[in-house]
Amino acid sequence: MSAFFVIRTAFEVLNWLIIARVLLSWIRHDPYHPVIRFVYEITEPVLKPFRRLIPPRPGMPIDWSPFIAIIVLQFIERVVLGMLI
Repeated sequence: MSAFFVIRTAFEVLNWLIIARVLLSWIRHDPYHPVIRFVYEITEPVLKPFRRLIPPRPGMPIDWSPFIAIIVLQFIERVVLGMLI
């Protein structure tokens, strides 16, 4: 397994976990379920810095931090993979 494949897969999994977290925010779920906790524990360290940059505003129902995080992660992925090529 090449480093390229491992890094690309890790970024892809993280992106999907962030998307899963967004979808989970739209439905009622058990926050103590092991799968839900796993998603939150993996994504929170990534999303927290973006929430500090763009804090949720009262009356604004959209949390933009996942969207910004995915864009930044894709940029970082391209830079890292570009250095490997």
